Amino acid sequence: MLDNKKTEEADNNFSVYPSDEVINLRQFIGILYARKILITVVTIIFAATSVLYAITLPNVYKSEALLAPADSSSTNGLSSLANQFGGLASIAGIDIGGQGNSSKVHIAMEVIKSRKFISEFISAHSILPELMAVKAWDSVSGEVIYDETLYIQSEGKWVRDVVAPFNPEPSMQEAFTAFSNIMNVSKDVETGMVKLSIEHISPSLAKKWVDWLVADINRNMKTRDVIEAKKSTQFLTKQLQVTNIADIKSVLYKLIEEQAKVIMFAEVRDEYVFKTIDPAIVPELKFKPKRALICILGTFLGGVLSVLFVLFRYYIKESDTCDEI
Repeated sequence: MLDNKKTEEADNNFSVYPSDEVINLRQFIGILYARKILITVVTIIFAATSVLYAITLPNVYKSEALLAPADSSSTNGLSSLANQFGGLASIAGIDIGGQGNSSKVHIAMEVIKSRKFISEFISAHSILPELMAVKAWDSVSGEVIYDETLYIQSEGKWVRDVVAPFNPEPSMQEAFTAFSNIMNVSKDVETGMVKLSIEHISPSLAKKWVDWLVADINRNMKTRDVIEAKKSTQFLTKQLQVTNIADIKSVLYKLIEEQAKVIMFAEVRDEYVFKTIDPAIVPELKFKPKRALICILGTFLGGVLSVLFVLFRYYIKESDTCDEI
């Protein structure tokens, strides 16, 4: 008797829960169907807005260069002295570690992303208006079109409407942030190759800036090494004048010789740190925006938000009705 009662309760439970789920699903569909006009209107509004937004976005082009670490014969020469003369070389400020070339590439990548280098790059090439005030690019003439609410090209005058502490002319801090957002430099761990890219409304400017960056970072690193080599040579020469020990003099001469090689290597080679494997080109196809994706996401967002709004209103209404009862 007891077993029959349990079996009956189990059957009742089995029949009740599925029916509740069906009712809930039907209720859910009914709620949405009753508010189908609202859902449709909201979705259409979001879809139209996303289309208009996507159309107003200018095309952005990406130019990229593939770089390889340049061979450093001077580094190999210094490495051969590492075990024997490491202490004295360190005092003179000479790096004779075995990873000199790899370390130099890493330093160059950090330098090119630094505030100091980017600020000097923007100032040296006078690209602040092209960086901060361009709104469009004329594909026929190849010229950029400036936003006259920001910069008047004919007068070379900044007219931005800003509040303190900002000025009409963008500061180097603002320029650094803007440039960092359009520049990317990355290294492939497996191959050691470095990719340097610029995104800009003008494809020709994007290509030109990549070329300038490669040339400037090579020049910058070359200048750094030459200055350090000359300082090290001065120090080693002074040590030669104060020592009378033949073995130490021999070591000093070898270190001075290696510093001379560093200077000579830097003077005769333009691609000092990075060798261009695949140079930057003027891209023909835009990199972004992905207008189709923007429209799809905008439409989807409108549909989801409208459905959530309808359900929220329904359950709020049901809750109020239950409280009154």
